[in-house]
Amino acid sequence: MSKILISNVEIVTDGPAYEKKFIGIDGNKISYIGKEKPKGYEDACQIDGAGKLAAAGMVNAHTHIAMCLLRSYADDMALMDWLQNKVWPAEAGLQKGDCYVGTQLGILEMLKSGTTAYADMYFFMDETAQASSEAGIRACLSRGLMGDKYDKEDERMKENIQLYKDWNGKDDGLITVMLGPHAPYTCGTEYLKMLVDAAGDLGCELHMHLAETEQEVKDCVKNFGMTPIKYADSLGILDRGCLIAHGVWVSEEEMDIMAAKKARVAHNPQSNLKLASGIAPVEKMLAKGITVGLGTDGATSNNNLDMLEETRLAAMLHKGVTYDPLCIPAATAWDMATYQGARCLGYDNLGKIEEGWLADIVLYNMDKPYWHPRHDRMSQLVYAANANDADTVIINGKVVMEKGEVKALDTEKIYFEADKISKRLTGK
Repeated sequence: MSKILISNVEIVTDGPAYEKKFIGIDGNKISYIGKEKPKGYEDACQIDGAGKLAAAGMVNAHTHIAMCLLRSYADDMALMDWLQNKVWPAEAGLQKGDCYVGTQLGILEMLKSGTTAYADMYFFMDETAQASSEAGIRACLSRGLMGDKYDKEDERMKENIQLYKDWNGKDDGLITVMLGPHAPYTCGTEYLKMLVDAAGDLGCELHMHLAETEQEVKDCVKNFGMTPIKYADSLGILDRGCLIAHGVWVSEEEMDIMAAKKARVAHNPQSNLKLASGIAPVEKMLAKGITVGLGTDGATSNNNLDMLEETRLAAMLHKGVTYDPLCIPAATAWDMATYQGARCLGYDNLGKIEEGWLADIVLYNMDKPYWHPRHDRMSQLVYAANANDADTVIINGKVVMEKGEVKALDTEKIYFEADKISKRLTGK
C-alpha cells in the first residue's frame, strides 16, 4: 500500500491553537498526526503543506450531478412549474453518454472546490458510476425512481437493483448504492411498498425527497391523510434507513420520528431559497440529535456545486431566521459539511482528520488576502475562504488533484462536450 506524508501543514480544529504538523497516510487511512516527523515514511509521497490548511473533504449529501448540463437553463421559477415545464421535458432528451459527460463536469467542479464525496439521484447511473470510478471520487448513487403501481418488471427499479449489484462496495468502497424513490408525488403507494421490499432484500437504504415544499405537504395530507414524513414512515421507508433530501416542512412530532428512526437529512439551503421552498428547522433537528448534512441539490436549482458556499449559507441563514447569533456556529456548519454529511452517506469513519479514519483530505491555500490576519482558522474557512482555494485533494489515500489540477479529467474536452449536449437538450 502506498504512503503519503504531508509536512508543515496546519489542521483546522474547533479550538484557537494551531501548530504546523505532519499527517501520515498509509493505504486509505490516516496513520499519523503529530509535531514530530514520523519514521517509516522515507519512501512516501512527500507533500509540502507550508502555507496550507488541512481539512476533511466536504460531502455533498444531495445532488443530481448530471443536471450540470442544464445549468442556467431554467431559473426564477416555482418548483413544480420548473420541473414540469422545463426540467422534465429537457431531461426526456437525454441520450446514452450524456450523463457520463454531465457527471464528469460535476465531479470536476466538486473536486476543484474541495468536495470529496457526494450522494446522487438521477438517470443513466451506470455512467455516473463509471465517471466517478475513473475520477477517484467517493459516491453514493441511486437511480431516480418514479411509478404509480406495483410492478416487479419496472425497468427503472430493475436498473437501480442492477446498479447495486454491479457497483455497491466497488473501488475499495468508494462507490455505494441506495434505492432512489423520487418523492411521494411521483411514486404511488404500492410502488413505494415494492421498493421497501426490494431494499430489504438487498440490505440497502433509500434516498428520497421528502417535505420539500408546503404544497407537497398539503397534497400528501389530502391524498394519504398524513404528512410526507409520516407517510414514508407508515410504509417502512424510515425503518430501512433513509437519507431525506430537504426535510423543510417538518413538525416537532415528525422530527421526533426522524430522530427515533435515525433518518438523516440533506439540508440544501441555497436550492431551497432559490426555489422559494422554505427554510428547514435545522437548529431543531440538530438539537434532537438528527444527523444533518449539507447538499447543493442539482446545478439547475442552485446553480453551482460549491459546498463551501453552502456551508457559509447554512451558518448565516439560520442565525437570521432565529435571531440568534449563536445558532449554527462555524464549527457546527463545518461538521455538517463533513462528518455529518459522511454519516448521511453511511460512513462513521469519514469527515474528520483523525488517526485511523479514511484519508479524504483537502489542502487549502492560505496565501490570499482574506486569510490574513489569521485569528481563527475555522472561522476563516467557513466565513471567508473561497472554493478556489482548494489546492490539493486526497481521496481514500490517493492524490486526485494537485495544485488545482485534477489528474484524471480532461477539462477542455469536458467543457466542449457538455456545451454541445446542453445545446441539443435545450435548443439554446
